[in-house]
Amino acid sequence: MERTYEWGNGVSRKYFGTDGIRGRVGEYPITPEFVMHLGYSAGKVLAAADWHLAQDERPGVLIGKDTRISGYMLESALQAGLIAAGVDVYLAGPVPTPAVAYLTRALRLQAGIVISASHNPFEDNGIKFFSGSGSKLPDETERAIEAGLDNPIVTMPSSRLGKAKRLDDAAGRYIEFCKSSFPYELDLRGLKIIVDCAHGAAYHIARHVFHELGADVVAIGVQPDGKNINDGYGATAPDNLRQAVKEQHADLGIALDGDGDRLVMADADGRLYDGDQLLYIIAKHRHAQGALNGGVAGTLMTNLAFEHAMQRMGVPFARAKVGDRYVLELLQQNGWQLGGENSGHIICLDRHTTGDGIISALQVLHALRANNQTLAQAAAGLTLYPQVLVNVRVEKGMDYTAHAGVRNAVSAAEAALDGKGRVLLRPSGTEPLLRVMVEGEDGAAVRHWAEAIAQAVREAAQAIA
Repeated sequence: MERTYEWGNGVSRKYFGTDGIRGRVGEYPITPEFVMHLGYSAGKVLAAADWHLAQDERPGVLIGKDTRISGYMLESALQAGLIAAGVDVYLAGPVPTPAVAYLTRALRLQAGIVISASHNPFEDNGIKFFSGSGSKLPDETERAIEAGLDNPIVTMPSSRLGKAKRLDDAAGRYIEFCKSSFPYELDLRGLKIIVDCAHGAAYHIARHVFHELGADVVAIGVQPDGKNINDGYGATAPDNLRQAVKEQHADLGIALDGDGDRLVMADADGRLYDGDQLLYIIAKHRHAQGALNGGVAGTLMTNLAFEHAMQRMGVPFARAKVGDRYVLELLQQNGWQLGGENSGHIICLDRHTTGDGIISALQVLHALRANNQTLAQAAAGLTLYPQVLVNVRVEKGMDYTAHAGVRNAVSAAEAALDGKGRVLLRPSGTEPLLRVMVEGEDGAAVRHWAEAIAQAVREAAQAIA
C-alpha cells in the first residue's frame, strides 16, 4: 500500500516518512533498483550544492548499516548510485545509527546514510539520511531527492565517477566518542553490567565502551547472523536482560535496540526502567547540579507522573508529537538540551546531535556514580501512573471528534479523573487505527475509562460502516 506524508509546508511526500524510508525488503520501495536510484538522486543533489570544495574534490557520503542480511544488498545499491553521480563513498560497515551521525560530522563529509529498520524484524529495512552537521536532512533537501527520483540515471563520465573507501577504524572512533561523553573524573569500576545489543549494530561496540570505563561487562545479544536482530533480545524484548542480570548477580543491565539509538535499563532485581524513568534520572541530576540549561521535552505519550515531577522541581516541560524527530525539533525551537520518549529514545544535545542509546546510558550512569546511588534509588522519586492503551480499528481519516458518543465518553473520563489523569486519542500514522490512551493515579479507573472510550469509538466506526 502506498503511503504519503506531509512536508512542513503541507506539500505531500511520497517516500520519506518521519524517520527516512522504511518497508519490507523486496517490496517497493525497499528494492535494489529503487535504492540505487535513491543513491543517485541523493548524490546529484549533494553534488549540486555549494560545498566550497577544491576543484578536483568530490562530495563525500558515509554509509553505515545494522546487521540485517539485506544490508549487503542495499549497501551495494546505494554505493553504485552515489558513485554514478560522482560522489565518494565511505563504508563504515555495521555501526549504530548515532555513530553515522557522529562520523559524518567528524570526517567533515557532506552527508551520512544509515541502512536500518531500527527495532523492526529482519525482514524489514530502511534508509535514513543525516546532514553534514550530524542532524536530520532539511525538508527541502529531502524534497529535492524525491524530485530527482523522476529523472533517469545518467552516469557521470568515467573521469568524474566517485570512489569507495572502507573506513576500517569506524568502530574505534565511535567508541572513543562515546567514552568522551562520560566525566573524566569518574569511572565504572566496581560495577557489573549486562549489556544486551539485540544482535544489532552495537554488537561489537557497546561492551567495549563500558568495559574501557572500568565496568565488569557481560554481553548478550552479540551474535548476529543476519536474521536474528531484535529477535528475543534488546530494548524491545528485555526478558533475557532481566534474567541475565539476576543470574549473573549484576548491578544493572543495559538493553539497546537493533540500531543502537534506543535504551531500556534493568536494576539488580531485574526491574525494568523505561525512557521516562531514565530521562527523569538524568534531568534530576542535571537540575541539582545547575546544568540542565532550560527545560525538558517529552511527547504526547510521556507519562503524566513525569510532567508532575518536573513541575515539582520547577523545570519547564513541553510535549512534542510522538517520534524522536519531533522531540529534537522541540528542543531546537526552545533552545533546550534534554528530551526523550518513553520508548527509550533519549536526546542529550550537549553530548550528541541525535538520540544515542550508549551515550544516554552513560548519562544515567554519570548520575548514579556522582550520587553514589543504585538505579532503583535514583528513580525512586518518580512513580509512573498506570497507563492503558487500546487500539481501535477505524476507517482511515475518520473524524472521531464529530461523534457525540466519543466526545461524551472523553468528557466523562476527564471529569472522573478530575485533574489526576489524562486522556489522549491519537490516529496511527501508518495503520487504520485510533489509539486510545488513558492514564492516572487510579489503575482501575484508568482501565475502565480506556475501555469505555474505546467502545464509544467502535460504535462510531460501526455507525459509519
